[in-house]
Amino acid sequence: MAWIVLVLSAVLEAVWATALGRTEGFTAPVATAVFVVAVAASMAGLGWAAKSIPIGSAYAVWTGLGAALTVGYAMVTGAEAVSVGKVIFLTGIIVAVVGLKLLPAGADGDRAAPVSATSDR
Repeated sequence: MAWIVLVLSAVLEAVWATALGRTEGFTAPVATAVFVVAVAASMAGLGWAAKSIPIGSAYAVWTGLGAALTVGYAMVTGAEAVSVGKVIFLTGIIVAVVGLKLLPAGADGDRAAPVSATSDR
């Protein structure tokens, strides 16, 4: 469930980022309202998901997926030019996000044992 909330929060990140670009310095009331609601819901979802998913992985997924969706939407709507390079790198972001989800449960929580000053290296 935490991963679903995290992905939905990333979608909302793309919504608020897109709305932010349309606020005209927060003078456009509808875009500003969409921005405020989406940013609050997106942050709340990230915070909730981070109770179950390590914050490093949660934040990487949230920002990566949100950025990829924002650029993808801008390319689909014509607000940003489409190029092979952009598509390749956006695909790389999505692959990395999926990779974080597919890691074994303990993989992101494993930590190396601390090295003491007297231990052999």
